[in-house]
Amino acid sequence: MVLVTGNRAGISLVQIWPASGKDLSLNDRLVEGRDCIWITGASSGIGRAVASLLVSRGYRVAASARRRETLEVLAQELANETGEIRVYPIDVTDHDAVAATRTEIESDFGPIGLALLNAGTHREVMARDFSAEDVRALIDLNVMGCVNCLEAVLPEMIARGRGHLALVSSVAGYMGLPTSAGYGATKAGLINMAEALKPECDRLSIKLQLINPGFVKTPLTDRNPFPMPFLMNVDDAARAMVAGLESRRFEVIFPRRLAYILKALRLLPYPLFFALTRRLLPVQRHGQPDG
Repeated sequence: MVLVTGNRAGISLVQIWPASGKDLSLNDRLVEGRDCIWITGASSGIGRAVASLLVSRGYRVAASARRRETLEVLAQELANETGEIRVYPIDVTDHDAVAATRTEIESDFGPIGLALLNAGTHREVMARDFSAEDVRALIDLNVMGCVNCLEAVLPEMIARGRGHLALVSSVAGYMGLPTSAGYGATKAGLINMAEALKPECDRLSIKLQLINPGFVKTPLTDRNPFPMPFLMNVDDAARAMVAGLESRRFEVIFPRRLAYILKALRLLPYPLFFALTRRLLPVQRHGQPDG
């Protein structure tokens, strides 16, 4: 079974050599047998597009999000596809509800072979209107929502000696960017968490991947008041995500040009770095002091 928050099927051979000496391999399928994919944040954006793509390719997807009605609409749209989708509404910030949902999925639909942890949101956080409430809300959903899911699925994957985890972060986690003091911090935390867990997951024969999208046209990015370079169509992004999930790569990035630019920017000395990022500040609103 797969716990998904974004993925795709294809023909490839992926092998990882964990410290235990046991090969972890995937052939032409992302999951084995009757295993399913659990996708969080599946009601809109990349999560929805990935769920649709996987079901169209014959996978069994357990789709989760807070809004039952949007999940049911998605299930109706995919009713005639070759795969199967079932909806499991959940708020991933609710620790006990996440654990109960994992149990329900595995007893009702099958083992979770792939967990794509995609649920997340964005709020603008700046010094002038800095809000602990806004930052806490971002941490609760973007970080603790992922943590709750990891705690729920890791024991069973470890017991089975196989599994696939994909944590969806963002290129915004590479560095601090204006207006993203909260969002970027949560995504940087997920990057660090994935890097820290990767060696041990290799040893446990669990495939762990980090997904760092750039700008993708979704209801979330539609709210951005600034230009978004290399903006991707959501269906193209879903195909890129699934292709990455089929690969051996630890980090899956798209669009690559934006990711490489931001990685290079991170290497600059701070005076140059801030000279560039200062230009990303929103235009000063009329009547606001400059000091």
